[in-house]
Amino acid sequence: MKWLLIILAAIVGILLLLWFGAQAYFALIGNASVTEELRTDPNGERATRVMLLTFPDGTEFPVNYLREGDRVFVGADGRWWRAFRDGNVPVKLFIKGEEHTGRALTVLDDPGYTQDVFTRLRPTAPKWLPGWLNARLVVIDLD
Repeated sequence: MKWLLIILAAIVGILLLLWFGAQAYFALIGNASVTEELRTDPNGERATRVMLLTFPDGTEFPVNYLREGDRVFVGADGRWWRAFRDGNVPVKLFIKGEEHTGRALTVLDDPGYTQDVFTRLRPTAPKWLPGWLNARLVVIDLD
């Protein structure tokens, strides 16, 4: 029993290390290279799927998006969606070489609407994921 607990603790430790390592990679290296690509090649293939989102505090990172008219949809993996849960949060977007401003809101109480948008925004997302692992829908109305 003692060895089983040690092995289990080691596995959990390794998984946590891998998770934090992946987060650090994407924050420090992956996001920077994608951001640079979006700025230097705004008509490239990646720019058709990824935009830069800037928070009110100046934090900027690339996110997948779907634009329909004057509305932009984003699937927020992770905890950053919480910045928009109260709605009407001013943001800046960089889409295909153009700067935009808008107001962001996280949709928390309309699973039907969220699922409808995600069928277009994330058509290949696995259907077997438990609900607590699914992304949150962020809706941005452009100014």
